[in-house]
Amino acid sequence: MTTTAKNNLFDFDRQGLRDLFAQLGEKPYRADQVMKWVYHRHVTDFAEMTDVGKALRDKLADAVEIVPPKTLFEKQAGDGTYKWLLGMDGSNAIETVFIPETSRGTLCVSSQVGCGLNCQFCSTATQGFNRNLSAAEIIGQVWVAAKHLGNVPHHQRKLTNVVMMGMGEPLLNFDNVVTAMSVMRDDLGFGLANKRVTLSTAGLVPMIDRLSEASDVSLAVSLHAPNDELRTELVPLNKKYPIKELLDACVRYTQRRPRTTITFEYTMLKGVNDQPEHARQLVKLMRKVPSKVNLIPFNPFHGTRFERSEETTIRAFQKILLDANVLTMVRRTRGDDIDAACGQLKGQVDDRTRRQAEFKRKLEGGVADAA
Repeated sequence: MTTTAKNNLFDFDRQGLRDLFAQLGEKPYRADQVMKWVYHRHVTDFAEMTDVGKALRDKLADAVEIVPPKTLFEKQAGDGTYKWLLGMDGSNAIETVFIPETSRGTLCVSSQVGCGLNCQFCSTATQGFNRNLSAAEIIGQVWVAAKHLGNVPHHQRKLTNVVMMGMGEPLLNFDNVVTAMSVMRDDLGFGLANKRVTLSTAGLVPMIDRLSEASDVSLAVSLHAPNDELRTELVPLNKKYPIKELLDACVRYTQRRPRTTITFEYTMLKGVNDQPEHARQLVKLMRKVPSKVNLIPFNPFHGTRFERSEETTIRAFQKILLDANVLTMVRRTRGDDIDAACGQLKGQVDDRTRRQAEFKRKLEGGVADAA
């Protein structure tokens, strides 16, 4: 005898949940009640939802389940940064990071198990790629963090920002990411303002255009180089969508979203992309689109060939941009003592690309050569 798999409530935004309740013969406002229990009070047992009638609670228990990702372990860094390793299925697991600051708390959320883009300076790329995360697995990361922090939307708000900057390329998992971001911004979900939810992409041009039509969130672009030759080396996707096409897409995004500024992320790699001529090239690019630049000191990981730029080099690079009236910030490195800093997330990936094995071979070869 086979049993029908239940829907996971985390897979639905408000409209999706209302449609599901309608299929069960229930009024839409009942879905709203349940959302409050789940996202505001962190309740996953229908029996505890006391303002929902018992008959409906029994019906829901038969048709729907509320299953957050399983926490395999969590770590806290010396600076207060938290990292969770969350089990997905089989041998797969992803990492989620919370960064507390005086005025806000930012959660870095993953969208895929691993990543298929192979950016050369990112630890996630060495793990290879397995699959997209479901909407439930994406929003479940926010739920796990919110429950741990005691976050209550509109009241005790410890989680103020979400960035889709964890493992994976969000625009390659478009529908599930958009659904999850809808819950993040819903008053019955996590109640975050549109500008406080940021999606970071390596530059999938057609999907940037699609995003501008589907969701009103902030956009960040992983640029990391000011010319096509260097960017193709660091971010292979650039070969398909070169810088001019990428910037044109960013301009279209700002035109469809008035008063929008695009954040360009630029990882500072010693002797690679951190010279004055690179800064001057970047200035010319930034004049084409309403933008700000986020300089990210490279966070090393085992086996990488890159090094972090010197602090004096980073500040000199920043000064060139600031003197040209390009708003430029240097991101403070957080959580690197627990490998929770930008570019360091690895998780556990049952790699379908063989990239993890290739990286290990290169690493072992380097060790043999050094010996």
